[in-house]
Amino acid sequence: MTRHVAIIGAGSSGLACIKTCLDEGLEPVCFESSDDIGGLWRFKENPEPDRASIYHSVIINTSKEMMCFSDFPIPGHFPNYMHNSLIMEYFRMYADHFQLTRHIRFNTKVLQVKQRSDFSHSGQWDVETENKDGKKERHIFDAVMICIGHHCHPNMPLQDFPGIHSFKGKYFHSRDYKTPEEWRDKKVVVIGIGNSGGDIAVELSRVTKQLYLSTRRGAWVLNRVSHNGIPLDLTFSRAVNFVLNAIPFGLYCSLGERQLNQRFNHSLYNLKPKHRLFSQHPTLNDELPNRILSGTVQVKPNIRKFEGSSVEFEDGSVVEDVDLVVFATGYRFSFPFLASHVISVSGNQAPLFKYVFPPELDRPTLAVIGLVQPLGAIMPISEMQARWATRVFKGCNKLPSVAAMLKDVQCKQDTMAARYVTSQRHTIQVDYISYMDEIAELVGVKPSVPRLLLMDPRLGLSVMLGPCTPYQYRLRGPGKWAGARQAILTQWERVTQPMQTRPCDQPQCKCSFVLPLILSAASVGLAAYFSRNSLSAFLQEPTAVLDKIKSYLTAQ
Repeated sequence: MTRHVAIIGAGSSGLACIKTCLDEGLEPVCFESSDDIGGLWRFKENPEPDRASIYHSVIINTSKEMMCFSDFPIPGHFPNYMHNSLIMEYFRMYADHFQLTRHIRFNTKVLQVKQRSDFSHSGQWDVETENKDGKKERHIFDAVMICIGHHCHPNMPLQDFPGIHSFKGKYFHSRDYKTPEEWRDKKVVVIGIGNSGGDIAVELSRVTKQLYLSTRRGAWVLNRVSHNGIPLDLTFSRAVNFVLNAIPFGLYCSLGERQLNQRFNHSLYNLKPKHRLFSQHPTLNDELPNRILSGTVQVKPNIRKFEGSSVEFEDGSVVEDVDLVVFATGYRFSFPFLASHVISVSGNQAPLFKYVFPPELDRPTLAVIGLVQPLGAIMPISEMQARWATRVFKGCNKLPSVAAMLKDVQCKQDTMAARYVTSQRHTIQVDYISYMDEIAELVGVKPSVPRLLLMDPRLGLSVMLGPCTPYQYRLRGPGKWAGARQAILTQWERVTQPMQTRPCDQPQCKCSFVLPLILSAASVGLAAYFSRNSLSAFLQEPTAVLDKIKSYLTAQ
């Protein structure tokens, strides 16, 4: 019997869900409240209630080879870091190629998703919808996939800013920012130094009289462009990931911080935070140091209070005649169409098994897709979650016991709390390779590097030492794609193609295996050292060993 699946939202996650449902022989119906696909990445001049909204100049922070769907590479001539209009173009190509749009009901809002009276037996859901004409309908579905993202509801902590309601200038959340022209020759304060805050501050600083960037903690600022001009996320391979997991957290933070400070000294630029590099979601911004260096951006501490048109900061400094304050203070997520006992959300935390399944439902027929904040691209992660969820819906994969799922949820929350700065921003963090492998193993599509090295050495080396592109998860198992091998072996050609816009005799960029090999050798050496000099002592006093390593590096 064909199972019918309701998909809520036609953004990147929703499109991936439609595709995976079709691959698994399920019948999807996608409800999209707007008139088009794209979700977060569809620019609109006027923000719509309860929908994500971006500014005109947004460029994605993940490169095209890392953000594409695993069986549909982004064309080689597209730039590595794409403007939102090109991301939309890619989504349309994907939807057209796999004929996804015919499964979408546009201008249809989901009002309620409710378990049927026989849910413990059938696992079915009642879904109530409303179209643009106000007509309501009720539907019965065998499963539901929620793909609404986590950038819909702006977080505006106005209670933390005394005097804001009497502020004579204008203030709004970063989701309401679109273009800088209106603020030419004005004084502007941007609150928050995440990716949106940094981008908006840089863009506004080109036209404003002065831009003030207020941050409570500071931030480590990464560059999109890595060594030899390679996109940053392409430098993280399985080999590098293995090394980072093998060495102490403090050591690889120190190595990364040292490298970032060689680009620009974060203390000198008044940005250095108290937390470690990997204890906060990183800020990617190529231009912020230049804007600080030119004086068009001034970094300030947290705001103490507003008074009239003036802003007083916690260091006692006061800026008069401020025209605009932009709150780049993040988002909160919720599921207004669901009963709270189905998924409870508190402090931006939702207890979901592997960030997908509510663990205490009688039947595993509800999945949340894309509710993660990855150190990497979210599109392939959503696709992998969808591949797993649809297999669970069909009964091909089983979930563990409720107790085991709750234990996993708690373990992930504890691990996150131990690593990250306490913040609403750090409740759904995942590391790209580790999380992708975790879900891929459940689906049966995790690549076997030893087997590849034995059977296909060229491919095996590319998988182990090259970037962990999504195609790796199409080499075997359910959903295997015949073009995966070729996509992996030609990925560097697609990286270099859009930059080769004039005849040049210089060699093109190629993947270097030197750094991964050096890091691998270093990890083996460290492991040998620790094993020879008492591993238990290291586990009890890791800081002492780290100090010895630092002393050795300094002496060298």
